[in-house]
Amino acid sequence: MFFNEVKKKLGFGCMRLPMIGEEVDIEQFKKMVDTFMEAGFNYFDTAHVYIYGKSETAIREGLVKRYPRESYLIANKLSYLFQKEEEILPVFNSQLEAMGVEYFDFYLMHAMGSSNYDHYVKCNAFKIAKKLKEEGRIRHLGISFHDSAEYLDKILTEQPDIEFVQIQFNYLDYDSANVQSKKCYDVCVKHNKPIIVMEPVKGGQLVNLPDYIQNIFDDLNKKQNTNYSNASFAIRFVASHPQIFMVLSGMSNLEQMLDNVSYMKDFKPLNELEMASLDLVRDKFNSLNLIPCTACRYCVPGCPMQIKIPRIFRILNDGKIFTNLDKKKEYNDLTASGGLASSCIKCGQCEGICPQHLSIRELLEEAAKVFE
Repeated sequence: MFFNEVKKKLGFGCMRLPMIGEEVDIEQFKKMVDTFMEAGFNYFDTAHVYIYGKSETAIREGLVKRYPRESYLIANKLSYLFQKEEEILPVFNSQLEAMGVEYFDFYLMHAMGSSNYDHYVKCNAFKIAKKLKEEGRIRHLGISFHDSAEYLDKILTEQPDIEFVQIQFNYLDYDSANVQSKKCYDVCVKHNKPIIVMEPVKGGQLVNLPDYIQNIFDDLNKKQNTNYSNASFAIRFVASHPQIFMVLSGMSNLEQMLDNVSYMKDFKPLNELEMASLDLVRDKFNSLNLIPCTACRYCVPGCPMQIKIPRIFRILNDGKIFTNLDKKKEYNDLTASGGLASSCIKCGQCEGICPQHLSIRELLEEAAKVFE
């Protein structure tokens, strides 16, 4: 089994890399890679659609060209870039070429769910991936998943060759009816599939907290004589679950890297007091009725009206969390050159690709009422 290949439980999620304008800050990324590797971590996760292909090439420059191939593990994904079976191998080969490697340690069918699973099956994506594994160009085959626990059970029943599953799992979404983190976890346990976790801090939402929630963590640190960050509680919560063998953190700067490494280098599961505190935080968050957007930006490139959907939702959420802030000015600044929430033409492309299955069109109407 591949557990022996994974040195530690923290993985470097490369969807939110440090940026200078529209380009990856390669020099800072190299420092982050060095810090990660020197601390004994070795798992890097990407996809061709991350930062419009720039994540793959950044890993090539920051990792592949600078370290022996056997010293690290790369996970990549077959994203929704193909229309027919004949396009799959060219996509796969282009990924290998972009990253400068001859094989992927982990390869995932990307964002599986009811909206695209049948297309992958129809195009024989799973059969092609199995053959690539037999050829040694893929070491381990899995899926990343965004849908109901019931649909995950269907996929794992129909695709027994799947070795592992990547799911969204964090303390806020733990019992969410929308994300179903715990239910999906239980399905993986049922099928005996090891789990990789994405969005452990929910796109950063579990880091910057209002005072009335921050006080819970401050009191917890005071009681324990510790100085753990908000992110540390979120990531340790995930890593404390036994079926989970890898927790991906989308680190965007060296400071975040140093924080993550500090408590995951010698990982300690959450104790009872910490678990109870997270239950209290979850209850307070749930009372706010926030939009469960993780700012993955999958919805942005195809929007015909160029609406910055995740940023509008963040402003709307911030208005609910930080009630003392005037968010209308921030909204006006964001939409000064266009992209008003009210400019949505209801085409629905965003909802078809949203991993969280949000009713984006309705939520944009809400934003327009609040800010316009």
